[in-house]
Amino acid sequence: MAMLKIVKFPDPFLKRKCKPVDKMDARIPKLIEDMAETMYASSGIGLAAIQVGVDQRIIVFDTTEENKERSFLELINPEIIKMEGSCVSEEEGCLSVPDFKSNVKRAKSIVVQGLDRNGKKKTLSYNDLRAIVIQHEVDHLNGILFIDRISSLKRELYKRSIKKQIKNS
Repeated sequence: MAMLKIVKFPDPFLKRKCKPVDKMDARIPKLIEDMAETMYASSGIGLAAIQVGVDQRIIVFDTTEENKERSFLELINPEIIKMEGSCVSEEEGCLSVPDFKSNVKRAKSIVVQGLDRNGKKKTLSYNDLRAIVIQHEVDHLNGILFIDRISSLKRELYKRSIKKQIKNS
């Protein structure tokens, strides 16, 4: 396994809509393992391939409590087919949007379809935190960052602070 470099905002690569995985080959399981290692090392609970510079529709996630044995799940070509209810994801953050958290309105429960690393089709139902994480990661695959879902004022303040940091570095 290898640690991958996380692409950070404002890199325009993050705004791409990812291409579907059309061929399951040996590089897909390796990428999934590397993504999981990167997610864990970065103290994340979800990661999309676009965030590590790969234009493919792959996500990994693990919402296991910290003091429990961690076990990640992957979805290839995930598609949210049903969303119900509404909740506010409090203090949502992102490995590609460092040093910023905000409340984001999300669906409370979802049904998602995708493939596992063996190419087996999965249909999964999730509520609460897992539903939020999957919505966040699928957004990444569609070129949407969580800051695109907050007020324009908060978004602009964050963008200005990042531009200032880049200018001063």
